Amino acid sequence: MGTQEYHLPVLLHEVTELLHIKPDGIYVDATFGGGGHSRAILAQLGEKGRLIVFDQDEDAFRNRIEDDRVTFVQQNFRHLQRFLKLHQATEVDGVLADLGVSSHQFDTAERGFSTRFDGDLDMRMDTRSALTAAQLLQTYSAARLQLLFQEYGEVTNSKTLATTIVQQRKVHPMRTIAEFKYVIQPVVKGNPQKYLAQVFQALRIAVNDELGALKELLTQTAAVLKPGGRMAFITFHSLEDRLVKNFMKTGSFEEVQDHPFTMHTPPKLFQLITKKPVTASTEELKLNPRSRSAKLRVAEKM
Repeated sequence: MGTQEYHLPVLLHEVTELLHIKPDGIYVDATFGGGGHSRAILAQLGEKGRLIVFDQDEDAFRNRIEDDRVTFVQQNFRHLQRFLKLHQATEVDGVLADLGVSSHQFDTAERGFSTRFDGDLDMRMDTRSALTAAQLLQTYSAARLQLLFQEYGEVTNSKTLATTIVQQRKVHPMRTIAEFKYVIQPVVKGNPQKYLAQVFQALRIAVNDELGALKELLTQTAAVLKPGGRMAFITFHSLEDRLVKNFMKTGSFEEVQDHPFTMHTPPKLFQLITKKPVTASTEELKLNPRSRSAKLRVAEKM
């Protein structure tokens, strides 16, 4: 399978330019996927340069690059620091993360990411982990489900949705996408496609603890970057973008209010390279409609 069919790398030119790649540097691609970004970074590295890539996905591993300068770590990027230490790379020059689910995962029915196909309601990025979307729907309380759909999917009627799931799961199995869609059909609001996309996004984030993993990745990136090293993060929804933006700006995940009367300002960890997020050009949007919601933010460690 070629990279093109696998996943078109988003904002490729912008990423490689803003990462300021040093030929002999050590770089991390925390989300290898189809390897598009990795290949572009590698093209700018000399023979002393190193690239360490992370991806817990089995398909991504099969798609790995055979090159002496590349180390493939088949793990979730939340274990960044541990595995960098293991591979004698305690300090790095740059870290890239593209947080979009790869087109390939959406297009593989049996992974259960897409509302377009029927398949098991799975959604695990790492098929070695235990919790599937079906199990989550079967075991979470109504309150927990409501919070999940509200927070992660911004679903308008999350309470009704949660109640419906809890009432129906006693009588209707929700093991597959079709069964789940059938159960929630009566409460779908507005544009059904958009509604389902929000519900599925919420489930995917919860199953994979995506926001928890992202927070760990950001914190560890700050620890492993050399001064002057850069981090480039591409997000695809507002929840992730908010975490990345706040962290780059203040080194914390909360919005920090400016108090005019306090003298205490915490030392800055990063200098923002992008004041506003970089988005896809008109050309790229034509080629790859999925780049529509992509936002790239880059910061340099002080």
